[in-house]
Amino acid sequence: MARVAVVTGGQRGIGAAISEALQAAGRKVVASYAGNEAAAQAFTERTGIPCYKFDVGDFEACVAAVQTIEAEQGPIEILVNNAGITRDAMMRKLTRQMWDDVIDTNLGSCYNMCKAVWDGMSARKFGRIVNIGSINGQAGQLGQVNYAAAKSGIHGFTKALALEGARNQITVNAVAPGYVDTEMVRAVPPDVLEKIIARIPRGRLGTAQDIARGVAFLTADEADFVTGSTLSINGGQHMY
Repeated sequence: MARVAVVTGGQRGIGAAISEALQAAGRKVVASYAGNEAAAQAFTERTGIPCYKFDVGDFEACVAAVQTIEAEQGPIEILVNNAGITRDAMMRKLTRQMWDDVIDTNLGSCYNMCKAVWDGMSARKFGRIVNIGSINGQAGQLGQVNYAAAKSGIHGFTKALALEGARNQITVNAVAPGYVDTEMVRAVPPDVLEKIIARIPRGRLGTAQDIARGVAFLTADEADFVTGSTLSINGGQHMY
């Protein structure tokens, strides 16, 4: 049977590309979404990938969703924590609610979803978890204290959980995308975007497919000796 893969935020942008790449690799893919019913329906109609609606920042909602997905689709053996939001502001305007929203959705969701699938993966002695970090979690970014903190936290979370999962053949890795040609990035003012691209040695924005190929590699059965790693896919913009 095909391995069941769950991609949070998996019906739009980078998430959609990841879902489709895993489907092409022979996985039985399930995507989660937060609220855009029309986008989720259109994605399912186009790809055949079912979408489940739940709040990844809500622990109980994640537990319930995992139970439903496993009852309907089979045991979850691959998890891609991709869902994320931004609430950008300089510190003097950054409210506690803006902080909490980003931390809960971007970082808290990694705990929520990993906790919900962990026992099953451990019992089956197989699991592939990929957490989507960010170049801004590695290098920081003006006006993104909350986002950078959450994404930086993902990288530490990944390394620690990889140590726990190793004995049960669960690999835990992260992907840190650079600036990718998505709706969010294209909304950046043209003069600012031009400056961003000028700092990328490859001379272009990344594509969602660039990121998806990295995730497909890390979730492959054959990638069992890669764990605790962060794969930076940023065109050479940040190296360390």
